[in-house]
Amino acid sequence: MFILFIPDGKAQDPSFQLSKTFRVGSPGGWDYIAVGPDKKIYVSHGTQVNILDQTTGDSVGVIPNTTGVHGIAFVPSLGKGYTSNGRLNNVTVFDMKTAQVQRQIPAGQNPDAIMYDPFSKKIITCNGRSNDLSIIDPATDQVVATIPLDGKPETAVSDEAGKLYVNIEDKNKITVVDLATNAVVTSWPLSPAEGPTGLAIDIKTKRLFAGCDKLLVVMDAGTGALVDKLPIGDGCDGVGFDNGLKTIFASCGEGKLTVIKENSASSFKVIGNVPTKRSARTIAVDETTHEVYLPAADTEPAVTGQRPKVIPGTFQVLVVSKSR
Repeated sequence: MFILFIPDGKAQDPSFQLSKTFRVGSPGGWDYIAVGPDKKIYVSHGTQVNILDQTTGDSVGVIPNTTGVHGIAFVPSLGKGYTSNGRLNNVTVFDMKTAQVQRQIPAGQNPDAIMYDPFSKKIITCNGRSNDLSIIDPATDQVVATIPLDGKPETAVSDEAGKLYVNIEDKNKITVVDLATNAVVTSWPLSPAEGPTGLAIDIKTKRLFAGCDKLLVVMDAGTGALVDKLPIGDGCDGVGFDNGLKTIFASCGEGKLTVIKENSASSFKVIGNVPTKRSARTIAVDETTHEVYLPAADTEPAVTGQRPKVIPGTFQVLVVSKSR
């Protein structure tokens, strides 16, 4: 069992612990991970997406030809999944039951994060090189709009009521998009925080959680006002939120998962840090099981100024669970 520690060094009863490790044999880098509505885990991995059984970690399928894949999104009502393929500048559509590829849709340049918005019923990609969003209608699998931005979109979340919030990594701000008009409404600075990457939202309290350089910024999704700033690990690239537990998770590449409790819309507290691996930077949260999934690999000793090199054959998915 891994004991959690709060910033002042005092131990407290552990709320979460590393419970399982799923080994994945194929080679390649990775980015996002997603928990599907079919109780499977979808892991971006080089030129393909590995599909794992959520309980056992066994391989149950592969989605091929997704070179430079970043993320995975789902439209459960249509039984379809979508992957953002950064090096191909397109999106793969696949059948969730069979994992068979149906088609590929041209998108913007280097489509990175991808999501499904239930309000507009659209798939949305954040295109890191062309600095825009591609809006895809899953009913036709066509791009129906392209929304230009003034910086690099890293991650987006929806309030499920018509507003989209986008982390603009190189401008240190969150941009608000109206999905009814497909137009930018406003932008809100995250200063003094820098380098926003992961982003999550609590729709009920109207709070945005932006993972930045060693800080998690809590922002009012209605006004853009900064509500709080909390310390997290270094190298954050993913933020997840468990609505049932009112808990925020920041996955940090230095080798820790920072856990933050939302006590109310104005009260937040770091309750601990779960040791993970230095390469565990992205995250997926299952709000049903309250488990957290982090893709990672073993690494060679760090060299100053360089990201540690991955040891071939060690790719894995870490599973962090709530203590019983």
